[in-house]
Amino acid sequence: MASVDTSLKELMTGIEGTVGCAIVDYTSGMALGTLGGGADLDLLVAAAGNTDVVRAEMRTMAEVGLGSAVEDILITLDRQYHLIRLVAGKHGQGLFVYLVLDKEHSNLAMARHQLRRVEQQLTV
Repeated sequence: MASVDTSLKELMTGIEGTVGCAIVDYTSGMALGTLGGGADLDLLVAAAGNTDVVRAEMRTMAEVGLGSAVEDILITLDRQYHLIRLVAGKHGQGLFVYLVLDKEHSNLAMARHQLRRVEQQLTV
């Protein structure tokens, strides 16, 4: 089991090409923690904005009636990947992990694998 700070550090150092990461409560839009980012990436604003993305996807899945839980959401930009992974389990209800990767310096498949592992160990 890993804390918010430990999980964020593991994402930043353990996934090649990571620009920034956050752990977010999508019921409130508040980030529980952030690491990285910079002048071109305000993680607090991105966390709040991606809360709307998560809510919209969950609402759509309910309306369509698929009965499946959302695992992750991928947003592809010209130079970045934005990964949103919903935290499963009783300790993560209402949370998601947000990861921003530089496309040129990352491996999307490995990043998704590592993100899944970190999410499963997260305790809040």
